[in-house]
Amino acid sequence: MSRIGKRPIPVPDKVTVTINGQDVTVRGPKGELFKTLPTGVSIEQEEKTLVVKRQDDSRLARSRHGLCRTLVANMIQGVSQGFQRRLEIQGVGYRAQVQGKTLNMSLGYSHPVKFDPPPGIDFAVENNTNVVVTGIDKEIVGNIAAKIRATRPPEPYKGKGVRYAGEYVRRKAGKAGKK
Repeated sequence: MSRIGKRPIPVPDKVTVTINGQDVTVRGPKGELFKTLPTGVSIEQEEKTLVVKRQDDSRLARSRHGLCRTLVANMIQGVSQGFQRRLEIQGVGYRAQVQGKTLNMSLGYSHPVKFDPPPGIDFAVENNTNVVVTGIDKEIVGNIAAKIRATRPPEPYKGKGVRYAGEYVRRKAGKAGKK
């Protein structure tokens, strides 16, 4: 039995969950999320908790058990607290700013790099070098943060580029370091 899948999901007071077969809708103070769960698992509401159960012991159902529990738990956390991903920009002259809703970054290219957020995603910039991506859907927040990082990934010689907050970049010695 999946250790993650068998854990019940607590539902906060301000969150309502609607289950219609394989469709799960979660509403909370920050918004609403909808997801269709794959076959092989079912979800049941017991008072203030949700329980994800396998329909049988097939390999497919076992592999999806923990996944579906985590997806629903992330939906509940997203509509009640939200998610955020922090990025750091390092390099001389590298900076970011928010103009309207668009994230505008100077990353050493001949042109500024602009990101328009999808619905439900917000950008914030602290000290011109720290970018915060916030939203209620964990998957979209992570994808947007990965796309921002991919515009100028950290390079191993000087460490310049966009990195996740707390990310360790392994440094290499340059030509002068070889003897």
